[in-house]
Parts: sequence; structure tokens; C-alpha cells
Amino acid sequence: QVQLVESGGGLVQAGGSLRVSCAASGRTFGSYAMGWFRQAPGKEREFVASISRSGGNTYYADFVKGRFTISRDNAKYAVFLQMNTLKPEDTAVYSCAASSRFTLSGDPSHYAYWGQGTQVTVSS
Repeated sequence: QVQLVESGGGLVQAGGSLRVSCAASGRTFGSYAMGWFRQAPGKEREFVASISRSGGNTYYADFVKGRFTISRDNAKYAVFLQMNTLKPEDTAVYSCAASSRFTLSGDPSHYAYWGQGTQVTVSS
């Protein structure tokens, strides 16, 4: 099992940048693919980005390509989401999740472990 705790959310102006982090417990962190999802008020949870166990492969939702970058540091049991050129529509609770699947996925049901999330608010 792995426990996940997000941090780094906050309020930022449109066009600004923010980096959210996810700290994982347990020495098995490197055996999980990791993903970031977000959920805005009144909307369903949606996939943002995922990264393979080694960090060598990534997968992004179309709406964040070129703006967001996912990365991980297995030595520090952490995964990050660098968000640039933020838009008001990026406002949401951002959660990280861990998957034991070998292939990268945007399907939330493929992720067994979830953090509580961190609020990101982008003002116009």
C-alpha cells in the first residue's frame, strides 16, 4: 500500500505558474505509475497527466499539453505537476493517484490509491 499527500496548491493569477507535489509513503513508490487528476465544483473528476514507474514515459490530457509537466523523484518518493500559463478553468482540487498497472492510463478506476487533494484557484 501507499499513502499520498498533496501540497503546493494555492491562489494564482491567470497566466501564472504553480507546482503541486505529492509525497508518498512506503518504499514501494517506484513500483507504481502515478497520475494527477482534478475535479472542479459541480464537475466530474478528470484526468490531467500520468507518469510511468521510472519516469521515462508520460501521458497528458489534451487540454494541458504544452502547459503542464509531470515528473517524479523516486529517491524522494514524490511526484510533481508543474503548471504554467494557468487559466481560470484550471481551478479545481488536484489529486495524485497510484496505479499498479504497467501501461499509463487516464481512467480513474485504474488507480488504487488516492490522496486527499490540494486546491488550485486561478483568478482572472
